[in-house]
Amino acid sequence: MSGSWIYTRELVTGLVTRGVRVTLVSFGEIPLPDQTAWMDLLHGLEYRPTAFRLEWMHEAPEDLPESSEFLANLIREVQPDLLHLHQFCHANLPVDLPRVVTAHGDLITWTQAVQGCAPRPTRWLKWYRDTIVRGITAADAVVAPSTWMLDTLRATYTCPRREAVIYPGRNPIFFNPYIAKDDSVLSVGRLLDAGKQVFLLTQHTQPFSVCIVGAEQTVPVPRIPIRADVKVSTDQSCVAIRGPQTEAQLRALYSRAAVYAATARYEPLGIAPLDAAFSRCAIVANDIPSLREVWGDAALYFRTNDARSLAETLRQLDADRALRRAYAELAYTRARERYTAKRMIDNYLDLYRSLLSSQSLAA
Repeated sequence: MSGSWIYTRELVTGLVTRGVRVTLVSFGEIPLPDQTAWMDLLHGLEYRPTAFRLEWMHEAPEDLPESSEFLANLIREVQPDLLHLHQFCHANLPVDLPRVVTAHGDLITWTQAVQGCAPRPTRWLKWYRDTIVRGITAADAVVAPSTWMLDTLRATYTCPRREAVIYPGRNPIFFNPYIAKDDSVLSVGRLLDAGKQVFLLTQHTQPFSVCIVGAEQTVPVPRIPIRADVKVSTDQSCVAIRGPQTEAQLRALYSRAAVYAATARYEPLGIAPLDAAFSRCAIVANDIPSLREVWGDAALYFRTNDARSLAETLRQLDADRALRRAYAELAYTRARERYTAKRMIDNYLDLYRSLLSSQSLAA
């Protein structure tokens, strides 16, 4: 229920509104009604939630035969033209359909990026690696959200027979870039998540007040307001740590924040910085290849994983409001030009048509 769910929402909504019939199957945690409310008005969407474990979970080998049988039976029932997967493990299903796999990330490249080394070899890890390789080999096309992710997959596993880079997209209508900004920094991620490493914002005195939202997923609107905030203040700085927010709360935080701190050391999808850009936040980003690729000169970068450099960069933006507004405008413009949901859907439809056309010619 993280960035992958938001990505799926944008993809499915875009496809259905273009007249594509979609059967959506979810694995892992079953969404709450508020997390599926966006489906209610999508005519042409059928949703099948399941609780099968995700491929990176240690119990996944136990579920794979049953989940594969479930999908194979569902394919026979709904007779789709194409299979689009967000996991590698089902790409080798014994069905005669074009198969697209979108790589949102994986355990081994996460470990290499976050821990600086390959994971310890185990029997389970061998199963996992072999499963990923089989999935990449069987897929008719592997899509990555960045060239960096595609290169990393090739180096870590194997080369796909066909590959494409399709950057994530968001619908600008969800965001308000016109609200007056507070002198504040926003970041999204759990404090204990070494991949997001939002804790960098707590290591040094910051010139801005800092808000850290401690979860990517949104939560239902509670009947009784629940406060789950912690605020730590000193003479020099103020850090507010919030629990999961509703969609409306999170959008309001993006709208009011002057700066978004993209602190992650592993960021294949990068949905939160994209939301911030559409809200006209200046982006201060960790200097890693995926963020450099996506944001180019539209973000201000701090030295890789360096909390002191992050604080210095934020002080620079605090001292120069014109610079802050300029970077906010650069991020907003880049997002509008390159990372809309419309462009993402156009790219996927082009890929789908190409695969279906190739299948037709082969037949």
